[in-house]
Amino acid sequence: MKLVVKDMDIATGGILVAVLNEEDARRLDLFPEDRIKIKFRKRETTAIIDIAQTEKAVPKGHIGLFEEVLKKLNVKDGDIVDIDLRPKPSGVFAIRKKLDGIPLKRKEIFEIIKELVEDKLSQVELTYFIGACYTKGMTLDETVNLTKAIVHYGGKLKIDRYPILDKHCTGGVPGNRTSMLIVPIIAAAGYTIPKTSSRSITSPAGTADTMEVLAPVALTLEQMKKVVLKTNGCIVWGGAMELASADDKLIRLRDPLALDPEGMLLASILAKKAAVGATHVLIDIPLGKETKIKTKTKALHLEKKFKLVGKHLGMNIRVMLSDGKEPIGNGIGPVLEAKTVLWTLMRDPRRPRDLERKAVRMATLLLEMVGVKNARRKVIEILKSGEAYRKMKEIIEAQGGDPNIKPEDLVPGQFKYTYRAPRTGYIANIDCISVRKMVRAAGAPKDKDAGLFLYKHEGESVLEGEPIFTLYAHSKEKLRFGLSMFKRLGGIEVR
Repeated sequence: MKLVVKDMDIATGGILVAVLNEEDARRLDLFPEDRIKIKFRKRETTAIIDIAQTEKAVPKGHIGLFEEVLKKLNVKDGDIVDIDLRPKPSGVFAIRKKLDGIPLKRKEIFEIIKELVEDKLSQVELTYFIGACYTKGMTLDETVNLTKAIVHYGGKLKIDRYPILDKHCTGGVPGNRTSMLIVPIIAAAGYTIPKTSSRSITSPAGTADTMEVLAPVALTLEQMKKVVLKTNGCIVWGGAMELASADDKLIRLRDPLALDPEGMLLASILAKKAAVGATHVLIDIPLGKETKIKTKTKALHLEKKFKLVGKHLGMNIRVMLSDGKEPIGNGIGPVLEAKTVLWTLMRDPRRPRDLERKAVRMATLLLEMVGVKNARRKVIEILKSGEAYRKMKEIIEAQGGDPNIKPEDLVPGQFKYTYRAPRTGYIANIDCISVRKMVRAAGAPKDKDAGLFLYKHEGESVLEGEPIFTLYAHSKEKLRFGLSMFKRLGGIEVR
């Protein structure tokens, strides 16, 4: 059937979508989410259909194409294309099988991930897949195969080195920028640590958002490889080079309902490590009422699963439990977090000791994993001697940043408000969720200079009128928005 192209001037961000007039769809016995093959000259593609209810949206005899389809076929408004029926992708039948509680075979999981990467599965179908994994659970084989499939159909960093170290934090703690300290320490010790990090989804800043204050993070795979070969390490945004790109798409669908099927959580983390060739991985699991993992029992259960899956992937995995009951460090938000990282590497008296202690602990564990004797002493020497700072400058320069950037160059937003203690006493509680929402409402991480500087931590004494935090924003309006969030949620308790 020949149809005239109508440019819908809409993009989906990935999925290939075409819109048919209701009468044309009825004549072809097509329904929403069915597939059609669209051909233009020597090019063809498969698209998921939607149906227009009015002639104004898509006239009879026309086909509305979203930007992704227009680009793939190299067609424009008014061109004539041929369409034909297409069966549903095989991944749909595998998803239906999983919904029935039947474990999926390796081939079926690989097919789902292949079709996901090729944008052949709709968001509805993928959401059902996530829901099935959440309600029916995943076997060890399914988890291992999902991890391998995500790695297989994504970009991979290929470096002929051994060992390759890496770390991951399960999240939930504002200010937890240990990666930006651990990477230069490990790299300065002579070991390879290619750190890919995420941008923030719900936090005031991800590691990639904070590192971007100091240097570009959206590197290509080839650029990343050059940086690692030159400096032993990097801190880059994994999304730029499509490492484990299938996982990024699954995360976007899981996030609105905070769905973390255990098998998918394990696969998500370990696929990114496998994609950079990691052989030794340290997993940090913060425990707290607002963190992703809330109980020690759950954390110990996950530790066993991480090690089991890691064994199938040829990874040596160690799990560390940490305190996640309050924010770590003083700066929260990209600019302020970058400032505290530089303070720590430069041994500035203003450096946050809690962040430093945690980074030292984690770097020590990583070096112990590869057999380094007196690892803690070596880590402290690397920090005290300035080797870690010099290595960070190398990494910043190799990634295209200014290696001579100083903490005083990093200025937070000009609009600010300081919250002071309402009474003399001690800090009884600092709520991570309240802090996170307040700083995001103030504009972080999109506004790099938005953030919060924390003067006190839980258990510390405070005098009436003494500052507890200062909130910074890029505009008066965003500052007001952040403060209104604080007034609504509270989250700082003085007793």
